[in-house]
Amino acid sequence: MVLFPGAGSDADHPALRAIAAAVAPIPTARVDFPYRRAGRRAPDRAPVLLACVRDSATAFAAEHGFGTDRLVLGGRSMGGRMCSMVIAEGFPAAGLVLIGYPLHPPGRPERLRVAHLPRLTAPCLFVHGTRDPFATQAELTTWTATIPGPVTHVWIDGGRHDLAGADARVAQAVVDWCAALNV
Repeated sequence: MVLFPGAGSDADHPALRAIAAAVAPIPTARVDFPYRRAGRRAPDRAPVLLACVRDSATAFAAEHGFGTDRLVLGGRSMGGRMCSMVIAEGFPAAGLVLIGYPLHPPGRPERLRVAHLPRLTAPCLFVHGTRDPFATQAELTTWTATIPGPVTHVWIDGGRHDLAGADARVAQAVVDWCAALNV
């Protein structure tokens, strides 16, 4: 499993650490994007972020002696979104974990980030708060219905985008979903 953080955090985010600990002994990497490694706060443009996902996943798979088609990719918010875009481009992966998917910027539902969703054929897990301003339950359910691959939703009741206080529930959702995938 290779996990990426959201735009405002790093690979040490508590949710990513909780997921990595919970899925053990599945080998897991938590990866920072280049702008974070360089000490910058503003994310790089999408091509740089997408290349980081592809390169990190490829290197991790090679290090462990298997193909990327055995990897689960994912992350929080922007990190998960970048993974979904890489997989939609045809990058082989066993599945996709999306924690707090940023369907649109808060208060801007007309600025949807969904063009790639109909190209996702890998199994997808969406763990999302019911009060997340980046997507309502109805919006996320509507748009994930355009994904041809299997989609699982886990809703964190009352959760906002940060899913504060829900790390254990998020991690357990990932564990349960991975077990069903036989990863």
